[in-house]
Order: sequence, then structure tokens, then C-alpha cells
Amino acid sequence: MASVTLDRLRKVYPNGFVGVDDASFDIADGELLVLVGPSGCGKSTLLRMIAGLETITSGELRIGERRVNDLPPKDRDIAMVFQSYALYPHMTVAENLGFALKLRGMSRADIAARVAEAAAMLELDKLLDRKPAALSGGQRQRVALGRSLVRHPQVFLLDEPLSNLDAKLRSGMRVEIARLHRRLGTTMVYVTHDQIEAMTLGQRIVVLRDGRIQQIDTPMALYQRPANLFVATFLGSPAMNVLRGRLVQDDGVALELGEGVRVRLPGSVPHAWLGRDIALGVRPEHLQPAGPMAAGFTAEVEVVERVGSETYVNLRHGSHLLVARMAPDVPVEAGQLLSLRPDPGALHFFDAASGERLALAP
Repeated sequence: MASVTLDRLRKVYPNGFVGVDDASFDIADGELLVLVGPSGCGKSTLLRMIAGLETITSGELRIGERRVNDLPPKDRDIAMVFQSYALYPHMTVAENLGFALKLRGMSRADIAARVAEAAAMLELDKLLDRKPAALSGGQRQRVALGRSLVRHPQVFLLDEPLSNLDAKLRSGMRVEIARLHRRLGTTMVYVTHDQIEAMTLGQRIVVLRDGRIQQIDTPMALYQRPANLFVATFLGSPAMNVLRGRLVQDDGVALELGEGVRVRLPGSVPHAWLGRDIALGVRPEHLQPAGPMAAGFTAEVEVVERVGSETYVNLRHGSHLLVARMAPDVPVEAGQLLSLRPDPGALHFFDAASGERLALAP
């Protein structure tokens, strides 16, 4: 096991495109850290720089105490699991698992012992004589994980390993990877564009956009206190509701949305913010039915989605489309006017121009 340190890593391609810009953070020994962001944000590029598959334009990368900028991948003591399983179709599961060890010149007995250990850990014992064509997608992914596992690397790098699986298999494999990490205690860096994977797997999450780090924190810290509007709307399903307007005085404070539409805000905001253009964020679970006299607003119900354990109510307020997460038996129907009250303790304020979080005084 080993820590990983990124010190101002930068990747610039020959055409001038900046793939990763000034990435600096530490990954603790034994930590499972997730790199997340939309397609093209630089997360896979950053992972490949750690692996040695992409050159580093500037900055320093250390694995443990070693500077590894110029070391080839085989000398970095890392193992990588790719989006594609990349299994050898003519080899059995056992042969796929042990192939890298065979190339290293390990004895047959040692290879067999490590293959058996990995197969037991990933429940592949009964599949060792099968070839990849006879395996399901989930089984193939476990073989790909096992092939890295047998090497006993210092660092595991996983590049969207579950993206080829259906929703049910992805859910099961997330649990498998979490169990594997808890059992091994090995440093893992996991890349995904799926924010649910990021939230459920990561001990910490690095959110990237356009090659730059937006925020690094624990999953719940990112969810409850996003640093900017991008992080706020990227993490969470359904996404955070955002109302854009100007703060005005109206029997307290209200958000003027235009067209004469106002949202009275519960609680208080700094007086200096009056007249300022902001983006107000409120998560679906913090938007609840309220009495007609409560601070809030009225919106028209457009679509009601009942999913068993909860109900998603899709609403329109002026030109704004909103989603509220409510109890499964909430008595609402399409076409109904519904009074809503945002939770005063769960409002997020962002500057309308920069998208940066505005901090309320303690």
C-alpha cells in the first residue's frame, strides 16, 4: 500500500488543449478516492497520468516516497482496471487471472496460490475453467478486478469499470468493490461520471470540470455544502432546484424571479445582499407542501412520479421547472396548484455571475 501525491499536475496536448490544469491533492494510504465529473472533464486523463499512460507536462507525481513522473507503468507498482474488460478470449478465467504473474516469471505454485486467493475473494472459484465468452458481464468484470488483485499492487486504478453493466449489476458490483476495498485496505483511485457511484463508493470525492478541480471533500460534505453551482447541481438525484433572480425586500426577503413572480424566503439573509442577483438552490427533499400563509410560493403540478418508497413531484413556477421529493402517499395530482415552502435551514445561495457559493454568517 502507498499514498499518492499530486503536486500541480498539468497536461497540455500538442495542439494546446489543456486536459488537466493544476491538479494538487493527496490520496492517503488505504483511501478510496473517486474522481468524478462529466465526459471530457479530465478525470480519465488524470488517472492515466497516475498510471504512466499519459505523459505529465508539468508538476510532480509521487507514489509513496518515490517521484514517478518518468517511470514506465510497469515500474510504478500499480494495477489498472479499464472500462472494457480486456480479457484474453482464448484463455480460461484461471489463465487470465495468472497471466501477468506468468510474465513476471513467478513459479506455478505461487501463481496458483494467488489465483485461488483472488478467485475465492471474488467468488470465481467455480468459473476458473470457463472462457470469457461463457461469462456474464458481471462475471467478466470480476475477472478483470481479479487480474489486478493477484498482483498485490500498492495502488489500484479503476477507470469507469462498471459503465458496461446494467443498473442491477452496477449496484451489485459497487457493493463488491466496497467490500474488496474494506478487506484489502489498498489505496484505490476510482473514475466515474456517475454521481451515485461517486457518492456511495468514495471516502472522498474530487469533482472536476474542464480539467480543473472544483471541490474535494467527503460525499456528504459535498452534498450539504457545495462550493459552487456546478458541484451543487452535479451531485444529487434528482438534481438541486435552482431559482435565479434578485433579492428584494418584501415583508422580509423575497427572490424576484421576473414577470412579477416572487418567492418569499423563510429565515434571514444579510441586508447587504438586497438588490443582488443570485441563484438560489434547494434540494428536492427540502421543498415541501406548506400552508397558504407560510413563506414560500405556489407552483403548478405537471407530472407526479410515484416510485414506491417516495414520490417525485414535477412542478412549474413561472418559467422555472422544479422537482420535489415527497412521501409516497402524498395526495397530489397533475394540474393541482401546490403551496411549497423551502426548508429555511437548507437553502444554498450562489452568486449569479460566478456561480460561487455565498456564505451566510454563522
